[in-house]
Amino acid sequence: MPLSDAQLERYARHIVLKEIGGPGQQKLLNARVLVIGAGGLGAPCLMYLAAAGVGTLGIVDHDTVSLSNLQRQIIHDTSSIGKPKVESAAASLARINPGVKIKTHETKLTAENARDIVSRYDIVVDGCDNFPTRFLVNDACHLAKVTLISGAVGQFEGQVATFKSHLRDADGLPFPNYRDLVGEAPPPGSIPACEEAGVLGALTGVIGSLMALETIKEIAGAGTSLAGKLLIYDALDTRFRTIRLRHDPKNPLSGDEPTITDLRVHA
Repeated sequence: MPLSDAQLERYARHIVLKEIGGPGQQKLLNARVLVIGAGGLGAPCLMYLAAAGVGTLGIVDHDTVSLSNLQRQIIHDTSSIGKPKVESAAASLARINPGVKIKTHETKLTAENARDIVSRYDIVVDGCDNFPTRFLVNDACHLAKVTLISGAVGQFEGQVATFKSHLRDADGLPFPNYRDLVGEAPPPGSIPACEEAGVLGALTGVIGSLMALETIKEIAGAGTSLAGKLLIYDALDTRFRTIRLRHDPKNPLSGDEPTITDLRVHA
């Protein structure tokens, strides 16, 4: 359908970009994106995706807003304390862009529901804060053949990657996924959580915005995909670097002889 006059005005700065244009904006309006976590990374990512006109935004989070969240989770405010994060986030997104459909999943992702939830969307953006969920989301996206944008932060450093191991690169090899980056989850307690180690609030804004940007690129087909690479940002040194990721033929999910064919490994 042609863009309405209101849409032409709202998205005018996208439409004049030759890499986006009217066709790219139409793709955004028709896209379905699921964001895992309405926290530090999910907050700015959701806000920019809503502003960009992504037609349907899904939010997965089972937590409530606390005072300590507000240093970085800018989608929430003081009046949201005690409310479910999905409810608070949905209200903020409706104020930013009432034309976006918001679907809330106030639940914890599990081996039983992850594949069903992610399969309803075109792209999944993972901003969770723990390794078990990252592995679960990675595996669910691979099995459901859904592209995954993944981000993580710690103190003063953050990283972003695009995983689509259900597709193959120019050499005919599967694109890497999270299991090619991190072979297995570290022992519980070996890496301090955010509440123990701390995190610079504005850093989550940088990484969350980059996650939104890579999502928009994937939807509109603009620029070069981050698939096969890991982008790392060091806030203290104000430095970006990119590392190339390699597909591991022994990857239990996408290797030559996969042993993970469903999500029972996460049960």
